[in-house]
Amino acid sequence: MPTPTTQTRDEILASLDELGQQGLNFWAEFVPDQFAAPIGEAWSPADNVRHLIKSTLPVTKALKLPGVVLRTLFGPAKNGSSSYDELVARYKSLLAAGGNAGKFAPRTVAVPDDLEAWQLKLIIVCRDSVSDLRRAVERWPENDLDRYRLPHPLLGKITLREMLFFTLYHFDHHQQNVVRRTRAAASSTGHGE
Repeated sequence: MPTPTTQTRDEILASLDELGQQGLNFWAEFVPDQFAAPIGEAWSPADNVRHLIKSTLPVTKALKLPGVVLRTLFGPAKNGSSSYDELVARYKSLLAAGGNAGKFAPRTVAVPDDLEAWQLKLIIVCRDSVSDLRRAVERWPENDLDRYRLPHPLLGKITLREMLFFTLYHFDHHQQNVVRRTRAAASSTGHGE
């Protein structure tokens, strides 16, 4: 997973490779019933994966557009990019102030009968969304990551580099939330470690 030293385009690409190859194994470790079940009042692991897919696809779509289109739609970046650490700190403060997934929250769906097949399908779609994002990033030169912007629902208009920092952090954020909530739920039912 990404670290605070993830800064350059090549480091971002390497982090996306790692996420696509190993980072999604986390979701495969859940038994299908646990993958589909809400964690207390919080989203199920499946809902987290669906949210990650839903939030990654627009980034990929935008990165496939020419720079001139992004500049026309969202204006030029004026101050360059903040660091990974700075972006994550800003995002965490927005969450602490009540920020949420908004329109990127997974909609309620009927859970299918074949939970194992559903889990596998969601993991594959999520992995493919990361691979598609990686391919879209490859076409952008290093300096252009700081010249163009995209809108983020909480962070506002941020550079492409910052959006990629966010996307990498976002996957880790949701995995950590699931771990924390699963442990808390197990502790409250007396099944904790």
